[in-house]
Amino acid sequence: MLEKIFGSVYPTVAPVTFSVGPFLLCMFFSLLLGTLIGIVYTYKNTYTRSFIVSLALLPAIVQTVIMLVNGNLGTGVAVMGAFSLVRFRSAPGTAKEIASIFMAMAVGLATGTGYIGFAVLFTLIMCAALLLFTLTRFGEPKRHFSERELRITIPESLDYTGVFDDIFEKYTDKCELVKVKTSNLGSLYKLDYLIDLKDPAQEKEFIDELRCRNGNLEITCGKVSDRGLMYIDEL
Repeated sequence: MLEKIFGSVYPTVAPVTFSVGPFLLCMFFSLLLGTLIGIVYTYKNTYTRSFIVSLALLPAIVQTVIMLVNGNLGTGVAVMGAFSLVRFRSAPGTAKEIASIFMAMAVGLATGTGYIGFAVLFTLIMCAALLLFTLTRFGEPKRHFSERELRITIPESLDYTGVFDDIFEKYTDKCELVKVKTSNLGSLYKLDYLIDLKDPAQEKEFIDELRCRNGNLEITCGKVSDRGLMYIDEL
């Protein structure tokens, strides 16, 4: 009776060989381990509620997909195409977010193929490694207290090549132009720099001199972020 209820309504579709009991057991562990991954990710990381909920649900989703494919080559190709569409319609995240998504997918693959013990062991090891790397600040780049990200907006009539060189020489030990972007239909240029201030206490004087040079247009100066130059300003 249950096989008829949970079977396909299309007679041409090959029957999926799994029963309700193992399915619910795998689903329970998928949700449990996905929730554990989400909880671990919230420790000393920036995140949104939707991302944590997605991490918790992703193993169960992948597990169900694997059970439905169940050796069917045609269905597997269709699922791969659907996942590709989801990938290219999604906004790119940080490397840690992508790694967490793949970890949740791996758990779903393991529970979907019935390896619940392996899924539990894998989750515990990976969560412990994630906590260890977070606590020890593994891979964190060494930065000076005086390093800054600087964005200067200038009018299109002002040639940005070398226009601020004397100010940079006066207030910075290092200055690198990393990106140029046009805005306001090309009437403005936004210049992104990485700088190292000689004296952080002179930051206001430094910005004031830049304002006099760029026509008092917008200037943004902040600490170097881990997610890319002026990431917050781009949101």
